[in-house]
Amino acid sequence: MRNPIRVAVVCGTRPDAIKMAPVVRALRQHERFEVRLIATGQHREMLDQVLRLFGLRPDADLNIMTAHQTLTEITLRALEGLDRLLRESPVDVVLAQGDTTTTFVAALAAFYHKIPFGHVEAGLRTYDKYQPFPEEMNRRLTAPIAEFHFAPTETARRNLLQEHIPAERIWVTGNTGIDAVLWVANQPYEADDPMLQRALAHTGRLILLTTHRRENWGAPMANIARAARTLLDRFDDLILLLPMHRNPRVRETLLEILGDHPRALLTEPLDYAPFVHAMRRADLILTDSGGVQEEAPAFGKPILVLRSTTERPEGVEAGAAKLVGTDTERIVAEATRLLTDPDAYAQMARAVNPYGDGHAAERIRDILWQERLR
Repeated sequence: MRNPIRVAVVCGTRPDAIKMAPVVRALRQHERFEVRLIATGQHREMLDQVLRLFGLRPDADLNIMTAHQTLTEITLRALEGLDRLLRESPVDVVLAQGDTTTTFVAALAAFYHKIPFGHVEAGLRTYDKYQPFPEEMNRRLTAPIAEFHFAPTETARRNLLQEHIPAERIWVTGNTGIDAVLWVANQPYEADDPMLQRALAHTGRLILLTTHRRENWGAPMANIARAARTLLDRFDDLILLLPMHRNPRVRETLLEILGDHPRALLTEPLDYAPFVHAMRRADLILTDSGGVQEEAPAFGKPILVLRSTTERPEGVEAGAAKLVGTDTERIVAEATRLLTDPDAYAQMARAVNPYGDGHAAERIRDILWQERLR
């Protein structure tokens, strides 16, 4: 038997951990792979709780997070740490996912060491370098470096082809985030947070709202919060669950507008398992998150996307999601239509999830092994 393929899997944020956990688990199920999980610690608490949920422990932890860290500081500390680790413990391939600073830096570090880099969730684009910021450019700068492009959808594959990525280096695998969300949804769960208990037990309708993106800070986020308050005032049976990002700029805006409403449940950030079960319970989801746009269709939940552009157009094209931006009146109008028109609601709820079937990680594992045999 050939020597095992030595794989370094790098993650730094909660989305990284969610989407790479199925890959790590799939690789470790086979003796043909030797896996080293490296955490940069770009996010700390949110990263750690997801790794614990999936029963994973980093083999190396750069622990780069500091208070009020800048993008430059994240980049420098992560690059220096990964450079040292790859020098001390060489590997055959480096894997990372998506659009975080950790992902771009992992690709760069692999390039400096002439190690093939595999990009999980490759090919998502808005073609506006500041929307989302800095994620759009993290993806686009990663693509020319990558040797393996694991595209979640045909749209992502076409984007890569337009950028002259060789067709034979692109594989459509589905999104590993769907692997993760389906796995978590099937695990036993009981809520212990009183506000989450109230939301899950509510006999009326539930809106789940998440908003945190940099481009929505300030006035756009205030518009979103005002729209949510208007909906609560308009529908007496409605309750709002709003897990707040830890950033003070986000929290101040949301608390000022929604903090005193009796049916607005403003909570601390939810761990991943509670959040998955909140998505399952919600009747309608309002979000500016990329990951939620992929996950919610797995449960047949209509999504109003609080952004003017999205690097995940497949959900919109399938009819599961709709771009509504951050204008208060537009958000209220679109949400009201879904809450009052059963046919409109059913049309979105029945849309086929375009992001995968829950077996993306297995495909990635098999591709890596087949390429080794070539």
